Amino acid sequence: MTTLIIIYGLTGVAFTASLIHSRQKTKRVLKVALMSFGKTGASLLTVLGIVGLTLGILTPEKISALVGADAGFLATVGAAVAGAVTLIPSLVAFPLAGSLLRAGASVMTVSAFITTLVMVGFATFPLEMKVLGRTFAILRNALGFLSALVIAALMGVIL
Repeated sequence: MTTLIIIYGLTGVAFTASLIHSRQKTKRVLKVALMSFGKTGASLLTVLGIVGLTLGILTPEKISALVGADAGFLATVGAAVAGAVTLIPSLVAFPLAGSLLRAGASVMTVSAFITTLVMVGFATFPLEMKVLGRTFAILRNALGFLSALVIAALMGVIL
């Protein structure tokens, strides 16, 4: 709670300083921010709703059985595949990872999910292939996937 108060306090101070410095620029930035939120707000709420429903349906015991420490390396590979094909903004992915960890998922499995979510782009692969070339796109995504598994294994050992 203290962190939240500090963040909001600093934001308020910065906002006030911005208003004092240039009221017009601050209004322009707020307008851009609201337009940006309007564009992404619906998809963000949809993803949050899906995450909430999923965590509501799956009990901590089920999550632990599916992606917990006892689920093994196969669960980690499954989470890596899920992260590779899922298109979730990082803003939603990190709180989801925290929820999964609190529900009983292993650090290794959550690390694989988050890392492939960021490093591998199955949904964006056609565009990437068109712009960067087939060989480069395949190589980048394959190395990203393998790197994510290595990172997950290291996280499992370290944490």
